[in-house]
Amino acid sequence: MNRRTFLHGATAAAGAMLLPATTAEDPDKLFKQGNFAGAERAYRRQLRKDERNARAHAQIGYIALLSNRFRVAETHLTKAIELSPRDIASTQRLAECFVRQDRLSSAVPLLRRTGRPRDTAYAEMFSAISGKPWQISGARSARLPFLTVDPVPFVEASINGGKRQPFILDTYATLDLSQEAADAAGLRAVATQPGGVVDGQEVVLSFGVLDSFKVGGIEIRNLPVQWNPVKRPTLPNGTDPAGAFGTTIFYHFLTTMDYAGKTLELRRTPGPERGKLGRLPLWLAGDHFPCTLGTLGDYGPTTVTVDTGGIASALDITVENAERVGFKVDYEHPNDRFGRSYPVTAHKLSLGRAVRRNVVGTAVEKPGPGMPAPGHSEQFGFDLMANFTHEFFKPFAITFDYTRMRLSID
Repeated sequence: MNRRTFLHGATAAAGAMLLPATTAEDPDKLFKQGNFAGAERAYRRQLRKDERNARAHAQIGYIALLSNRFRVAETHLTKAIELSPRDIASTQRLAECFVRQDRLSSAVPLLRRTGRPRDTAYAEMFSAISGKPWQISGARSARLPFLTVDPVPFVEASINGGKRQPFILDTYATLDLSQEAADAAGLRAVATQPGGVVDGQEVVLSFGVLDSFKVGGIEIRNLPVQWNPVKRPTLPNGTDPAGAFGTTIFYHFLTTMDYAGKTLELRRTPGPERGKLGRLPLWLAGDHFPCTLGTLGDYGPTTVTVDTGGIASALDITVENAERVGFKVDYEHPNDRFGRSYPVTAHKLSLGRAVRRNVVGTAVEKPGPGMPAPGHSEQFGFDLMANFTHEFFKPFAITFDYTRMRLSID
């Protein structure tokens, strides 16, 4: 049984929430707190009273999607849309349910129904893939050395049979190429979309199909890709990367980012059990935002995001949340990293038994245009206290298991 087949039948056990059920009769409050298991039980009680409760179906489907319980997600999201055809969020989530299973053709009509430009662009990209998408072949595992750890980890990969080139590893990334790499590979845009303003210039995102992406001895064929002209962090010698890849690649494998050992490991089959410093629940919000449980000072455990791409930072947090947990915000040295923000010192950050002390991050007071607040709480509908990022992980190895939905730390 391969990982994708096993993933299709993944159970809810790994997603059991550890937070206390303080509002047991209000599923919406439980969900907002990140108490997903308690919220699902409460929504199911609502369905026993009214099986046509569209919101209960929608929320059960969403909670199941966060934990990659695809059959449950598909059943309840489909019912929610049947009862409430204008439920755009459930339509998008049902499409995402199919995308995560590489059932791209099933996602296309749903994405076309939402009327949202991003969904339309993705529908065109997925429609342009002929034959089976995400064809994985070659070695059963790949172990690649980091070219560097700072400013962020880089490894080598190749596109369309070309030479190996440096790529940034970033869990907040899909598969994203530079404009130069896309042009050199002869990629054709099947859709475009405005991507906001960077350094005063409007950015256009292009979407297409990549014939081949090779990492070590593993090759992936017939996969979606995007590219844009934004300047990316360079290697210490000034070399520009060909792009970045992260969660949409990672969730097809058992993936370990070993910061301490300076290696990336991708396994196509289950590997040895990891997690000497902790085995935490893993949720996937949107198409590429991993979430887990973290503790900030003595606050928590609470839901947080995991982003390995934050340069010279251990966490991103709002000013309000930093003050709530007692972190020191340096208001005398404002910066514009995410809009109006300030340096912040975290006296203690923890994921399981993996602990960092007196690490520096960014506290955001007012996000810039198009920039979400750290954690993306408003986007995902549940509270996310902060984002754990690059500097936090340096002494550790982190394993993303999207089959068992577990984040393990060594």
